[in-house]
Amino acid sequence: MRKLFLSILAILALGFYSETQAQQDAQYTQYMYNTLSINPAYAGARDVLSFVGIYRSQWVGLEGAPRTFTASLHSPIGERIGLGLNVTNDEIFIAKETYVDVDFSYTIPITGNGDQLAFGLKGGAHLLDIDSNRLNTGGFNNGDPDAEINIDNKFSPQVGVGLYYYTDKFYAGASVPNILETEHFDDSNNSNSSSTATEKINYYFMTGYVFDLSDNLDFKPAALVKAVEGAPLQVDVSANFLIGERFTIGAAYRWSAAFSGLVGFQVTDQLMLGFAYDRETTELQQYNDGSFEFMLRYELFNRKKSLISPRFF
Repeated sequence: MRKLFLSILAILALGFYSETQAQQDAQYTQYMYNTLSINPAYAGARDVLSFVGIYRSQWVGLEGAPRTFTASLHSPIGERIGLGLNVTNDEIFIAKETYVDVDFSYTIPITGNGDQLAFGLKGGAHLLDIDSNRLNTGGFNNGDPDAEINIDNKFSPQVGVGLYYYTDKFYAGASVPNILETEHFDDSNNSNSSSTATEKINYYFMTGYVFDLSDNLDFKPAALVKAVEGAPLQVDVSANFLIGERFTIGAAYRWSAAFSGLVGFQVTDQLMLGFAYDRETTELQQYNDGSFEFMLRYELFNRKKSLISPRFF
């Protein structure tokens, strides 16, 4: 009971309460490999058919803590068009969310040196499931129907836009994964219920640059900024080294939230594996064992040399 109480208390303190007016999209430490999920203009930017899967278990040991899985597939279609598909499942406490999006990008050359500017559009579906009956085992509802929040796989449309500019060594992107604000209501079990969940607009900006330190060593600092109404500005900064075109090691910091370590290994030209570990800088750390994240990227065709060096984004 003490463990369950601390879990609920910690999650409520972070803003996951019955009237969730400030929901944020799922977060990732390895965001540099997960660009398509937040920016549709990235579709096809790898110049190959690329699959990425990421599983994140946040605040391990804390009951009801977030668990997220995302899978994306994208490829260029011709010289200027890219298509992609992204599926995300995010589970936290009494809520489950599923996103399915189709992404489209159109890229135009800016200069004769390979600079590219891509415009992106995404459309898809969001399913929200909230079941406060999962609290009954802890006796928190006490059978009070007015305290119930039940939303059964509520559908809402998703429409997103993005811009993505990149060269061989630099990239910058701005995006809004969903420009629609949707309120979910469920009064089927209780006409007096006023429980709601509102999808707020999330704004993203990301950038990074690759420095060639030697023939076998590249250095890439990167940053991701996320803003949403009703929640603090989230800033993630990272620094990764690519050694011998195979091994990646780095660190990241999420402002006022966590420090992270990242490692990656290019097993073959097609297959890359990655791992990240977060340790909270807040008091929440004493109630959990940190956050773990696993990444797999598989590119179905032989990649071009230019995609490994100097680019690794």
